[in-house]
Amino acid sequence: MNKFINFLKEWTLPVAMSTGIVVYFIFYFTPALDEASAVMNKFFDFILPWILFVILFVTFCRADFHRMRPCRWHWCILAMQLLLVILSTTFIIYYNAHGDKLILMECIICCVICPCATAAPVVTSKLDGDLEKMTTFMLLSNFLAAVLIPLVFPLVDKSIDMPFLDAFLALLWKVCSVLVAPMGLAYVVKHFMPRLHRLIISNKDLSFYLWGVLLLVISGATMRNIMNSGTTFAFIVIVALTSLLITFVQFALGRYAGRFFHSVTEMGQAMGQKNTAFAIWVSSAYLNPLSAVGPGFYILWQNMFNSLEIWHHEREKTHSHTS
Repeated sequence: MNKFINFLKEWTLPVAMSTGIVVYFIFYFTPALDEASAVMNKFFDFILPWILFVILFVTFCRADFHRMRPCRWHWCILAMQLLLVILSTTFIIYYNAHGDKLILMECIICCVICPCATAAPVVTSKLDGDLEKMTTFMLLSNFLAAVLIPLVFPLVDKSIDMPFLDAFLALLWKVCSVLVAPMGLAYVVKHFMPRLHRLIISNKDLSFYLWGVLLLVISGATMRNIMNSGTTFAFIVIVALTSLLITFVQFALGRYAGRFFHSVTEMGQAMGQKNTAFAIWVSSAYLNPLSAVGPGFYILWQNMFNSLEIWHHEREKTHSHTS
């Protein structure tokens, strides 16, 4: 039993993803569960934002708000993200991409332009990285995405009618409702409710395991989007492999740049771990709905990468304690 529990602790993310996918296929291939499936879809759509709210609230409770300020590596990662967005947009415009090629490029640009994941501080904390710097970058990254998306999407797809100010305010409101509200509540609890605050932070990995629960639900929803995409299997494979390549490139770029700032863990997470739920939403709302498949695969790849990082980190810690 202890070995099984330790296995779950080390591989929380892939276990959560696998469970979500298996449960989805059980419902998908069992016609008798169609009604239950419809009810569960509505329930999960309702509960997902609240799980995310709790995860961020718990994470922010552990943060030192006095240390949350921009640093040099933040601007480096933002510049790298901006460069990738410019290169992707230029490629689409120059080669006049259309059809499946345009959809594939939209998948890529969604995986690049979307902001840093809300779970990035959670994983960074699990890897003993700097929680405050990661949280600060997450806020900066979301603001940059709110500026870039209304500027870039009309260039990518000429049929998009997206007034900059309206789209910017809509995206900014979504960012504020998701990030600022739990941060404000965490600030109040930390400074005015010390007993509750101590209880929340007493379990170091609480937000990580909550993220595992959220990932279970998201993985099932992602598989639902892929199965309902209405495209060919060959094209799905191409999107999956392209998404894998983009995941590797972004994590690798972040970790490589991190060597120059002595922040390999933080910059790798900042560059590579993306808010794919946000990317799926904006791609479905403003681009070809098929482009949401790219971020769907990205969430699977990035969490496999996170799992390997956590496994390696825990292995190194165990080795250093025993030596």
